[in-house]
Amino acid sequence: MTQKRIMLVDDSSMMRLIIRNLLLTDSNLTIVNSAENGKKALEALPTAQPDLILLDLEMPEMDGIEFLRLARSKTKAKIIVLTSVAPAGSSKATLALSLGADAIISKPSGAVSFDLKEARGSELFQVIYKQLGMGNPHVSA
Repeated sequence: MTQKRIMLVDDSSMMRLIIRNLLLTDSNLTIVNSAENGKKALEALPTAQPDLILLDLEMPEMDGIEFLRLARSKTKAKIIVLTSVAPAGSSKATLALSLGADAIISKPSGAVSFDLKEARGSELFQVIYKQLGMGNPHVSA
C-alpha cells in the first residue's frame, strides 16, 4: 500500500508532536507538513499535496474555520477536525462540516491532550482509514 500523506495543522507544538508520534506508529501514513496556523497550511498545500489534513479550529493568524473556507478550492484532501472547542453537534462543528470538514474528533482533555493516544488513538486511526478508503487500521493505538 502506498503511504498516505498527512498534514498536521495545530497551533500547539506539543499537540503536533503528540499527533506526529501517534501517526508514526502506522507505516501506511507519512507526515508531509506541519503548520501552526491555517495561513501557513494554505501556503504549504501546493508543495505538501496531502491526502488528509488534521486540523485544529482555534489558532492565531488564521483559524481552522477560515482555513476550511479557503482550502476546499485548493485541495481535494480529506479534512478531519481534531478540536477541543467543537464537540459533535455544536454550532462550530456544524459550521466546520458545512465548510467541507469530512469528520470531527474531539480532543479528549483540552487544547493539549497528552492522553490522545490512550483516549482517542483507535478512533483517530479508524476515522483516518475510513476517510482515505484504506479499510481497517492494523495498528494498536
